[in-house]
Amino acid sequence: MPSSKQVKGTAGESIAARYLEQSGYRILERNYRYLKAEIDLIARQPSDDDKRGGELVFVEVKWRRGDSFAAPEAAVNATKRRHLIRAAEAFLFQRSWQSVPCRFDVISIVGAGSTLQIEHLEAAFTG
Repeated sequence: MPSSKQVKGTAGESIAARYLEQSGYRILERNYRYLKAEIDLIARQPSDDDKRGGELVFVEVKWRRGDSFAAPEAAVNATKRRHLIRAAEAFLFQRSWQSVPCRFDVISIVGAGSTLQIEHLEAAFTG
């Protein structure tokens, strides 16, 4: 049985995936795992120039119910970034996509219900 934290994480990822899809992104994978790291969403950015899509985007989703703590994206610290980069490298290697342009985004969600605020931080950090 999933914990309440896992249920909330899955709900936040679904909100973020819908947000990206409404913006034209194509979700390729959810919850990609490599060793201790997990990438919440892997998507292709929309592009008119390429039939497959634009950049490959590795997305970390962070959700806070209230704004009394630090911004959700602040939780993507140096250790988390290292884990995400390592997992992204594994993903690219497994698919022989090392030459595909990519970036790391963070989707920050604050609130719940009608007060939900979503912020998409493109290229939030580099790999």
